[in-house]
Amino acid sequence: MNEHFPISTVLGYPRIGPNRELKRALEDYWAGRTDRAALDETGRRLRAETWHRLHELGLAGLPSNTFSLYDHVLDTAVAVDAIPDRYRDAPDPYFAMARGTDDVPALRMTKWFDTNYHYIVPEIGPKTRFRAVPDKALAELREARALGYETRPVLLGPVTFLQDRLDRLDDLLDVYGELLRELADAGAQWVQLDEPALVVDGGAPAIRHAYRRLAALERRPKLLVASYFGNADAALPALSVAPIEGVAVDLTHGVPTNLRLFEGRTVVGGVVSGRNVWRTDVDAARALLAAAGATAVSTSCSLLHVPYTLRGESGLPAELTARLAFAEEKVAEVVVLAELGPKAGPLPVRPRAEGAVAPESRGPYAARVAAQADLGLPPLPVTTIGSFPQTGELRTARATLQSEEYDTRIAAEIDRVIAEQETLGLDVLVHGEPERNDMVQYFAEHLEGFAVTRNGWVQSYGSRCTRPPILHGDVRRPAPITVRWATYAQSRTDRPVKGMLTGPVTIVAWSFVRADRPLRDVTLQVAGAIREEVRDLEAAGIRIIQVDEPALRELLPLRREEQPAYLAWAVAAYRRATAGAADATQIHTHLCYSDAPAVLAAIDALDADVTSIEAARSGFAIEGLTRGVGPGVYDIHSPRIPGVDEVKSRLRAALEVIPAGRLWVNPDCGLKTRTYDEVRAALTNVVAAAHKIRESVR
Repeated sequence: MNEHFPISTVLGYPRIGPNRELKRALEDYWAGRTDRAALDETGRRLRAETWHRLHELGLAGLPSNTFSLYDHVLDTAVAVDAIPDRYRDAPDPYFAMARGTDDVPALRMTKWFDTNYHYIVPEIGPKTRFRAVPDKALAELREARALGYETRPVLLGPVTFLQDRLDRLDDLLDVYGELLRELADAGAQWVQLDEPALVVDGGAPAIRHAYRRLAALERRPKLLVASYFGNADAALPALSVAPIEGVAVDLTHGVPTNLRLFEGRTVVGGVVSGRNVWRTDVDAARALLAAAGATAVSTSCSLLHVPYTLRGESGLPAELTARLAFAEEKVAEVVVLAELGPKAGPLPVRPRAEGAVAPESRGPYAARVAAQADLGLPPLPVTTIGSFPQTGELRTARATLQSEEYDTRIAAEIDRVIAEQETLGLDVLVHGEPERNDMVQYFAEHLEGFAVTRNGWVQSYGSRCTRPPILHGDVRRPAPITVRWATYAQSRTDRPVKGMLTGPVTIVAWSFVRADRPLRDVTLQVAGAIREEVRDLEAAGIRIIQVDEPALRELLPLRREEQPAYLAWAVAAYRRATAGAADATQIHTHLCYSDAPAVLAAIDALDADVTSIEAARSGFAIEGLTRGVGPGVYDIHSPRIPGVDEVKSRLRAALEVIPAGRLWVNPDCGLKTRTYDEVRAALTNVVAAAHKIRESVR
């Protein structure tokens, strides 16, 4: 790479593979069907294909060390040797931290800023011993060079890596200094340090301190500090005092007023959004580049958050396809914008919603409890979150069977799921969602205003991928969506069956949403459609309805000053969807892997009768919820089976803050990613533990 920064680049690229090759390689390795060498070969091939493709598209500056076998934050923990001692003796410590072992639970997992990507939270304590382990970054730098490409290694910045443990910053900076020296010795001209912490309140002092130290290193590459997911205006003065060579800023959230402080240095303008799938307005982008004084063009963030390419998406309407750009198409846009260069013009104006939305109300909680008493539930009722294992046979049936055969297959699977739950001894059952490929996509397929892709996969965590729908028009519900299979399931048992719906905030958060209307207005429109579904389930005799909102925390603005307005309309949208239910109908909601304690007051304001919440990895930080609560006791993102005593311990801990009359027992999340053998073993232990605790509180 030339020592001058190239005029076009991207901050990162998808890594799961255009056809989810990494997903399959990971799952084969975890199942013991292949060895680590085969997994590593898949990774090597995907990296080579990415560099080749980016070069073919004309991109001038190629990044490296953006690939990951599971998660880039976990990779950083390995690079600084922040591996807790309990994992070091595992056959594969990396995946032990991500997924747990038979004896040791996995590390905590939560959302990456305001995205639907989940990361493994590093476990950093006062005794954590940092050490530089540059092997991965060096290997990818050399791997690309062997293919003829000079690349810019990318590291997660030290401030963002530590986040809440900034008391260890000086110790970590020593290690980052070693990493940078190693990369310089290997010939890296530039290194990109990702610091989305720049757009979050309160990080400026740590940023100033960290980059003064790193910039003062005698032997290092040139440093490009990249901020994204918001406007970094508040923190840029702190960064500017350090003699770093370049800064990359997310211009899709506006032009920071402090960029003049970087005059004479490289300013990389992120004008092509890495978060949505809409084509870039070239004139507006050029105006942003001019206003920022940008010297290079890039994406606003890594393209990890969008699908690979529109090639092969023949099922989308032509008029919609003309408005779309996935990762490959966005790279082409970056190249074109770099060739055209900045041009002064009017800056784009983002749509803004005006006015508050008053939340609707149901009857008082005490009155609802009385009206629901005839459900006949025992203390500490046991339930699950919704989905049961999605077997290969079921996925094949969904893809190949005709309507009548398919309906027969779905009915048989529901029969199986109901029987399994009755045998296991669950109190409130689910139909297992065998007809649903994804909790958002399924609704998008049945609502007007959405389009779905054939291969628009985006990584959520590890090997888990989703296909976010494209919300491009006004949302309407032409017919009931879930009533048929919910009522069929209820007809197969005397125990109550929950109707399973996805909430309006989550449907919007996990879709690529039209850019011409405020997010609030779109969400309220979706809420109206879900309200109709709640009404029809209730009319069909379904007494318990769960409306999941795992994305409530995800959409929370990163700046504190913007958070109250968002939470107000998000809560109002949920209550618009659910407040029409009668007091005798029990409304549940669910949140998982989303740092829920940060929005606990808003969760309580949803006014659900029961809230199930991920807790097996993150603990029981649920004080403040004033209605029914189901803290998860089984981490479904790990193959590990919790023992009876372990579940009992978690329930006893929950009873310290939740009265027995309000405590529910459930897994952390849906069971679709697990096998039936795993589910039977885990739920057997969960039910046994619940029964033992139930006896002690009667």
